[in-house]
Amino acid sequence: MSQTATAGPLEALAQKVEARLTGRVTRVRALPDELAYEVQPEALLEVCTTVRDDAELRFEMLMDLAAVDYLDYRQDEWLTQESTRVGFSRGRLEVEEAIPPAPASGARFAVAYHLLSITHNRRLRLRVRCPDEQDPMVDSVVGVWASANWFEREAFDLFGILFRGHPDLRRILTDYGFVGHPFRKDFPLIGNVEVRYDPERRRVVYQPVSIEPRVLVPKVIRDDNRYNPALRDKPVPRA
Repeated sequence: MSQTATAGPLEALAQKVEARLTGRVTRVRALPDELAYEVQPEALLEVCTTVRDDAELRFEMLMDLAAVDYLDYRQDEWLTQESTRVGFSRGRLEVEEAIPPAPASGARFAVAYHLLSITHNRRLRLRVRCPDEQDPMVDSVVGVWASANWFEREAFDLFGILFRGHPDLRRILTDYGFVGHPFRKDFPLIGNVEVRYDPERRRVVYQPVSIEPRVLVPKVIRDDNRYNPALRDKPVPRA
């Protein structure tokens, strides 16, 4: 969908959001067909309740909640003229405007809320920073959207985000004895421990990881005639 086609409804929604939440949200740059706001941590519950209940907004559904780790954000190991959207690479575009901004406060951790208005068929993204890097914490929105329960547990498990007021904040994906939060950018790629079956004890045991550390190799885009569409799937001539 083109930017022209979406600018009208999107800006109309932006005006409604900003009129009802003056001073509590700040609009942040997003894709042309998306609308995103940064919320002050102390105003999170009030903002979420307003966007859910206001008749002009009615964001009844929390589609997803995701934590973000901005450690070393915008710090890359190399520049490239073009980068790929698939595969694994730490190369980036030279156009800085293409990179979304980190939270205005410079906080390392943030939480993003992806909202859907079933009534008005509109989407909205909110982002709140976690002021304390050592113990990142924000208010739980389980009381606003019940679907946040497992989402917040996942963010706690993988990123270590604490949600104040959550009814049952415990790990949901990793093992009970897991140490650390595996989606943090400073968590080692090889992990800290590994498991194996001990035939003498007849059970699974933990031990220090035995994998050797390695450096990821970037995906480099090269011209290769083998991938030329004109040379692929050509019919084989019959004798």
